[in-house]
Amino acid sequence: MPYPVMYAVRQWFPRENEADVRAAVQRELRKLSPKLQVKPGARVGISVGSRGIRNLATIVRGAVDGLHELGAEPFIFPAMGSHGGGTAEGQAAVLHHYGVTEKAMGCPIKSSMAAVQIGQSSEGIPVFLDRHASEADHVVVLNRVKAHTEFKGEIESGIMKMLLIGMGKHEGAKVYHRAFADYGFDSLVENLAHIVIDKARVLFALAIVENGYEETALIRGLLPEEIVAAERALLRKAKELSARLLFDNIDILVVDEMGKNISGAGMDTNVIGRFYNFVAKESAKPRIKRIYVRDLTPDSLGNACGIGLADFVHRVVVEKIDFHVTNTNCVTAVNPEKARIPITCKSDREALDHCFATIGLTAPEHARLIRIRNTLHLNEVDISESLFREISGRPNIEYVAGPAPLEIDASGKLGPMLSATNFTKQGSHEFHELHEE
Repeated sequence: MPYPVMYAVRQWFPRENEADVRAAVQRELRKLSPKLQVKPGARVGISVGSRGIRNLATIVRGAVDGLHELGAEPFIFPAMGSHGGGTAEGQAAVLHHYGVTEKAMGCPIKSSMAAVQIGQSSEGIPVFLDRHASEADHVVVLNRVKAHTEFKGEIESGIMKMLLIGMGKHEGAKVYHRAFADYGFDSLVENLAHIVIDKARVLFALAIVENGYEETALIRGLLPEEIVAAERALLRKAKELSARLLFDNIDILVVDEMGKNISGAGMDTNVIGRFYNFVAKESAKPRIKRIYVRDLTPDSLGNACGIGLADFVHRVVVEKIDFHVTNTNCVTAVNPEKARIPITCKSDREALDHCFATIGLTAPEHARLIRIRNTLHLNEVDISESLFREISGRPNIEYVAGPAPLEIDASGKLGPMLSATNFTKQGSHEFHELHEE
């Protein structure tokens, strides 16, 4: 089967960033400190989630040090709903994987799946809080603000979601996701979050926004009464800075890796235009006919939530799945669709041949194909000739290399991305900065 000729291109996105992340945390805490009333020795819990936030350990350590300076006794608690297999040990392991350890942070980590009910909404929905957080004098809420992979509104994924789904542990996440199906997301989150802010005695929040290069774009410290309005503004900013595919009509998307550290849905639904959730409206663009996923990231620890978004997967993805962890996550999120196993292929060649055979009458060599590392790293991508013809005059897309054949070896394995090969040969600092973890 003839394959399309490929080109490497660079997509450009807005690149605001905090030059010194630790200094940014210190700046925000200095701004807040005159308004914080913390008694000496007060026990303050810091929520830390499971998302692959850039500079997470640095930001958390900055918060810990700032609380120590205020005379508090901080501790960290995992705030990730049902992630980590829904166990205390699993959630502690997730934090450890991100460098958030007791030794590195300089404070205890208290991991438990126990949650206590701290209130009830006007709709009769119980409100839960991590047991260790409920016993603290105060709580600091830390999370990234970004577009949600399922729900759309003025509030999506951020501080208020952390207050509920993260800090509510498995029990809270399970109840809230079911309630969202009936009441909607953003308005219910706002109503419930106010209960947690009050009952958990939230001291302040640290909101993080990243740019399209997975860099820390900005950090903002927020007093409890500022959270709602500020998060709306920060969400708008996050969407302006986010990376995306700069083509709307795509026949085939090849994704070299998916995973929980890439997106809560394994692949960012805002990038691929697929949600597959009965409470979400499917996106009009981009329109992608077929998606093929080649691997699951090690940082996912077997959680393949989102595998159901693909049409075809390599068998190595399926072999790496921890079905208990994946199923727990998807059922808790009331989204079993994302745990469905696509057609599983023994090689890249088999998967690509299936893709080309199911896009309509378009000949394979003329297919509109894009290959990406994952949905988080979209700066350098490979595109087929049909798409390359469209980039002339576009200031946000730059030619890097090509043309070159879509290489597949005798075993049926795809060669490295053309963009990756080109940047490696050039020794590009930017390539290594953005792609090595």
